[in-house]
Amino acid sequence: MSVESAEFTYIKAQTKATAGNLSVQIDKLKKAEYITVEKTFKDNYPLTICKKTEKGKKAFVKYVEDLKSYIQ
Repeated sequence: MSVESAEFTYIKAQTKATAGNLSVQIDKLKKAEYITVEKTFKDNYPLTICKKTEKGKKAFVKYVEDLKSYIQ
């Protein structure tokens, strides 16, 4: 959540997820309208960029608040 947008490869490296698993999770977040996904090319290679939405930011804040409430 510390960045507004990130490339697929960056997210994959940060989460240590497999490409397949990450693709499934990105699809779920996109369907929930928590992120937008832009697919393009960079130097003839596919480039996927994920960007947070306002709805996604609010959902994350609520999730963190709910976790804090549960822990206390």
